[in-house]
Amino acid sequence: MSGKAGEGALTALQAALAAEHAAVYGYGVVGGQIADGRRAEARSAYDAHRARRDALVREVRDLGGRPVAASAAYALPFPVRDPSAAVQLAARLEERVADVYSDLVRATTGARRGTAAAALREAAVRAVRWSGESVAFPGLAEHGDETAAPAGPPVSTSASPSR
Repeated sequence: MSGKAGEGALTALQAALAAEHAAVYGYGVVGGQIADGRRAEARSAYDAHRARRDALVREVRDLGGRPVAASAAYALPFPVRDPSAAVQLAARLEERVADVYSDLVRATTGARRGTAAAALREAAVRAVRWSGESVAFPGLAEHGDETAAPAGPPVSTSASPSR
């Protein structure tokens, strides 16, 4: 890819990478509070996000970009003090990751688009497993509600966690 299309793909890849960094951090918090019965599910999601993050680092470099670094800490969208809040955070992480992969699907073509679509599907499935609810078009929720905030990283990027 070159020109505007290449820049758009790189921007979307960087956003996906930032979202994966935040998801990895968020699942560290989830793992500290999740009930034993769902610990394996949380670990599996954590591992999946680490693998996606590592693949995105390589893709950004392949396009000549410098991969966005993880923040030292992330502010959580709400306090996570018990297993119920951990499940809610896991669902929120997956929904936000799906949003970012939706943008990556729109910004890319070919094999990269297929990989982004697979990541979107995986995040949407995990979101449903965590929340028990689904949406018709995962990753496109912001387009159905004009007042919704644009898709962003799974957790906000302040300098210190609010746990």
